[in-house]
Amino acid sequence: MTYQQYMEFIQHTSESIFSECPVRKTLELLNGKWKLILIYELSKKNSYRFGELRKAIPTITNTMLTSTLRELEEIDIVHREQYNEIPPHVEYSLTEKGKSFFPMFFEIAKWGEKYL
Repeated sequence: MTYQQYMEFIQHTSESIFSECPVRKTLELLNGKWKLILIYELSKKNSYRFGELRKAIPTITNTMLTSTLRELEEIDIVHREQYNEIPPHVEYSLTEKGKSFFPMFFEIAKWGEKYL
């Protein structure tokens, strides 16, 4: 779908069909304060340990970080790898689906440079 086709679609679509809009569905999927921030932080390195993520986002609580990681894992955006070593540890990384956000972050960066 081109940009023009999309704009025509959203301007001439009834509200019941509009609920099937891919933008609306994506925004609902990523709803919440921390999901996009967490995906963005995970995009900076190949993998993070929990403590590293906690330091990268100092205003998030441990509980919220844990629940957000679990939600992103459930929708196949984050991969959790548990290492059964001594001491045991867990690493988090983006799946291919999660890495597909990179072009959107680039577009957001361009918008921010222009308007902020």
